[in-house]
Amino acid sequence: LEERLSEVLRAQSESSGRVDAMTQALAGRQAEMARAVNERLDSVTHRVGQSMEHSTRNTMESLRALHERLGIIDSAHKNLTDLTTQVTTLRDVLANKQSRGAFGQARMEAIVQDGLPKGAYEFQFTLSTGKRPDCVVFLPDQRPLCIDAKFPLEAMTALHDARTDEERRVATQRLRGDVMKHVSDIAEKYLVTGETQEMALMFVPSESVYAEIHDGFDDVIQKAYRARVVLVSPSLLMLAIQVMQQIMKDARMRDAADQIQTEVIKLGDDLGRLRDRVVKLQKHFSDANEDVRQILISADKIEKRAGRIEELDFSKSDAPEGSRLVATGAGELFPRKLQAGE
Repeated sequence: LEERLSEVLRAQSESSGRVDAMTQALAGRQAEMARAVNERLDSVTHRVGQSMEHSTRNTMESLRALHERLGIIDSAHKNLTDLTTQVTTLRDVLANKQSRGAFGQARMEAIVQDGLPKGAYEFQFTLSTGKRPDCVVFLPDQRPLCIDAKFPLEAMTALHDARTDEERRVATQRLRGDVMKHVSDIAEKYLVTGETQEMALMFVPSESVYAEIHDGFDDVIQKAYRARVVLVSPSLLMLAIQVMQQIMKDARMRDAADQIQTEVIKLGDDLGRLRDRVVKLQKHFSDANEDVRQILISADKIEKRAGRIEELDFSKSDAPEGSRLVATGAGELFPRKLQAGE
């Protein structure tokens, strides 16, 4: 019984050792597994953090770019709103006859002031008939060239707004009538025989309106020309102003022709006197050159004499008989032979 009990105890002890070994082994495996799981979790957490940071940075950049785009869109919308307001204001200005006249007057005045000197033009000049054109340009014959800046635009607006053929026909007739009436008014008011130029200018403040009239209403242009009224756009008015400026310069040149001729004659006299003085100066140079040449000849002679003097020996033993020293006025002693009677 004791042996059996010992075996049971021994077996129980071995079983306990094996259980302890298994428990330690399981604890070690569990620790390794926990460490591996922690490392994996740390790696996954780090990667997830980096990915979230990268995504957040990209999202912030996208939001900033979107904010900038929204700012640009908002600025463009504001500019478009301002432009719409300005266009509406310009349309309202052109719709009103007085405002349209002021607009054309201001544009015409700017062109004239930029191209001509003061005194060559005058705004709201009063003619002898009491009429006051918008602008006059004084040409060389002192007869003013009249410029009118009040172009009738209502008929052109009606032509643009026409939707049917009948509306376009009515607007076309109205445009012809309005323009020709204005041409007649200009010819009657601003073409004064013997006082003004034989032609006047009707200023059209819009290039597009002028081009449309010139292309679609050539008969109106021809009738206005026969009435001695020329329609001009802003660019054509600039060209006309430049031509007038050149005409004024040519007139001033003609007026100063006599003075220029007198100055040219005086210039010729001055050139003649200058030539005489140059000839005299040349003679002086020739005389001076001759004097210098003579001086050089004398210097050569003096140099030769000095050389001969240096070759002489003044010792007593070598002095020739019958010779003596003679003092010159300059204090130098020159040996020479005694002449008879000395």
